[in-house]
Amino acid sequence: MTETELDPATDPHPAAPARGRRRTGMVTAGALAVAAGAAFGVHQATLAPTVTGAAAQGAAQPATFLPPYGQSFGGFSDGTGGGSPWDGTNSGSPSDGTATVPIAATAAQQTGIVEINTVLGYQGAQAAGTGMVLTPKGEILTNNHVVDGATRISVTIASTGATYPATVVGTDPTGDIAVLRLSGASGLQTAKLSTGTAAVGTAVTGVGNAGGTGSLTASAGSITALDRSITASDEGTGGHSEQLTGLIQTDADIQAGDSGGPLYGADGAVIGMDTAASSGNPVEGYAIPIATAVKVAAQIEAGVDDATIHQGYPAFLGVSLQDDGAGVAVADVVPGSPAEGAGLAAGDVIVSLDGQAITTTAGLGSVMAGHEPGDRVGITWTDPTGTTGSATVTLASGPAD
Repeated sequence: MTETELDPATDPHPAAPARGRRRTGMVTAGALAVAAGAAFGVHQATLAPTVTGAAAQGAAQPATFLPPYGQSFGGFSDGTGGGSPWDGTNSGSPSDGTATVPIAATAAQQTGIVEINTVLGYQGAQAAGTGMVLTPKGEILTNNHVVDGATRISVTIASTGATYPATVVGTDPTGDIAVLRLSGASGLQTAKLSTGTAAVGTAVTGVGNAGGTGSLTASAGSITALDRSITASDEGTGGHSEQLTGLIQTDADIQAGDSGGPLYGADGAVIGMDTAASSGNPVEGYAIPIATAVKVAAQIEAGVDDATIHQGYPAFLGVSLQDDGAGVAVADVVPGSPAEGAGLAAGDVIVSLDGQAITTTAGLGSVMAGHEPGDRVGITWTDPTGTTGSATVTLASGPAD
């Protein structure tokens, strides 16, 4: 059984790396943008996607279901689980073997809930997810992986249909939590959050933008376990693992696009934020307890910026890289980026950044982790003829991490 984060875009190129995951690994040529603290993980789509509507879909997948984007979960921390990735079919069923069919969310279930659409400009894709309104002025709670790599974000209020542009306030990639801020919003109804504790056997309902259709659906189930830990790894490479802990497990049929949406308790209050789901039969959904998510959101809004919580957007150089014996080879340069402005081109080898020798992509990511957009750094490289070049660049603002 494989658990999959629920951000439903297929990625035609290796993805822009997430600053906070602190990963190291292989990098292939492609539109991989270097962001501050980038760990250079690789996401590679099996099928070339066709972008239609609100999300990128694999050509071989049914139009009503979207293949997962981002990570696939390889199994539980206790060593159980494993299997093939979710194939986009509605194969889920609760533990009693009966099939569940999502139905339209009620008016009450839509109150304070939003649909999130993102453009992943450096990946040539779009994605969709869900979020919850925290404040009347438009602070939105969602999963980090819903906005990871986004260069543009729009948010639609489910109950009214009003749509707003959004920016990232901050993220906790290791906890898979993000806070967005809507532009021009006021007087919004907020999500009803529970102050109670979850219990095994409690009836729950998962609500979200399943399939990226732009309308909320609801799937009923119950809590089957608490305090679950699952290990996330990059889909396609199977590496760069990270753990999500303390999760609520449910047999509600959580689907791609539900990420960031509410897991309602029996009293209609939100007890968790839908985050992941398994493949196979029966389906196992996972949610971050709402108390955990809100605590991190409060830290983000208070301006905390540390090893796990990051404010705003990461610094951005704008190159696709691969390790070279003498440094880090440039495979491609993002048009209009600081790297292009400095004169970097494919085939060049970066040997130093900010006065520090660079020999690996991970080393470059470590140096970038100490910088913010607007910082000026020196960069030195050699071209294919062996000629040395150098420049001082102003780091740009990268895609959401």
